[in-house]
Amino acid sequence: MLPQEVIRRKRDGHSLRREDLDSFIKGVTDSSITEGQVAAFAMAVFFRGMSPEETAWLTAAMAASGERLSWDLDGPVLDKHSTGGVGDLVSLVLGPMVAACGGYVPMISGRGLGHTGGTLDKLESIPGYEAMPGNDRFRRTVREAGVAIIGQTGSLAPADGRIYAIRDVTATVESIPLITASILSKKLAAGLEGLVMDVKTGNGAFMSEYERSVALAGSLVSVAGEAGLPTSALVTDMSEPLAPCAGNALEVAEAVRFLTGVRRDPRLAQVVMALCAEMLLLGGLAAERGEAEAMLHRVLDSGLAAEHFGRMVAGLGGPTDFIERWEAYLPAAPRQVAVAAPASGYVAGWETRRLGLAVVCQGGGRIRADQHVDHSVGLSDIVRVGTFVKKGDPLAVLHGEGEDVGEAVRAMVLEAVTLRPEVPEARDVIFDWQGEGA
Repeated sequence: MLPQEVIRRKRDGHSLRREDLDSFIKGVTDSSITEGQVAAFAMAVFFRGMSPEETAWLTAAMAASGERLSWDLDGPVLDKHSTGGVGDLVSLVLGPMVAACGGYVPMISGRGLGHTGGTLDKLESIPGYEAMPGNDRFRRTVREAGVAIIGQTGSLAPADGRIYAIRDVTATVESIPLITASILSKKLAAGLEGLVMDVKTGNGAFMSEYERSVALAGSLVSVAGEAGLPTSALVTDMSEPLAPCAGNALEVAEAVRFLTGVRRDPRLAQVVMALCAEMLLLGGLAAERGEAEAMLHRVLDSGLAAEHFGRMVAGLGGPTDFIERWEAYLPAAPRQVAVAAPASGYVAGWETRRLGLAVVCQGGGRIRADQHVDHSVGLSDIVRVGTFVKKGDPLAVLHGEGEDVGEAVRAMVLEAVTLRPEVPEARDVIFDWQGEGA
């Protein structure tokens, strides 16, 4: 079928055949289909949707558009993917923890998008860390450290790279079938044996409405299952930063503190442990959840998980003694200023997206794709919802440079917080669980 007929059929609300999608994605990959046609197709899917069967066919076609990795390792190949948020440093601690339990985690991650932080930007705050290594170095690091977190290469699901770039500038990013195909095509191409999805919901999430987050989780589990990839999905809260900090180097520092036992924020730990345990169950490394959690506590308390993080950093070009001397290596902003509470009361809520944008406004994220990132800036010691503060107490600590930027960011933090005289109702961290271990 001609590309314009595929577009017309979807535009008019009809189902597409597998051969139609195979042909269309082939044209996307070899550029015989134009950007305008890709944009029209994405807009048609955005408004008309896709059946689970169509979404599975689209995902398979995109996964087959480039190289497919295979692994010959003595343990299961597992991964986790998050839909993103503020203070979401889970990947930095999850990968080493699962590796220390006998899994292998070849994690393909992304850069910051909008108000959300990017795992690659965080890791690139470590001097020498190579986020885009060659295949040989990537494979060697996975084999020797058990985990390697890198960026997507052009050889893995190249059709997704082209479609996503066009979706990003045509307001079609939020389509559940297109999100599903984008995420899973890369994961299928990476040769995984198990996948755990962390689908965020709340005012700091990419998809803030709870019902749509649950629908996305269901779509991911269903399509992955059709493709033969065992997958679980958790819907987790992003109505306040997951870690009590936001910013690239600040989140790496918090990850090291977590791995070494200096500080483990309870809210962050709950999500980390749930996702890690599910990965161990999917990979057959534990028979039941209690056993999985006991294994994870052992590798944390023994320092083995931190050791695997250090091996990954060294294997990808970073310092060999990073875990021991991280403070000497991570960039620090020249100014640290507390943002004082304007009144006494309980912290009843955060407008989390605004906190993420406060980091971007300091240069800690990108407004344009080619923009340089200042890894040192951000917010630390963000007060948790439910905490009582007196007037003048710090709500967060601003890490930045110029006075003018500092004042603008301070105002954003104050606009983001809600203070009330009464204790706010406690909010769950994990709302829904779908898939293998649900």
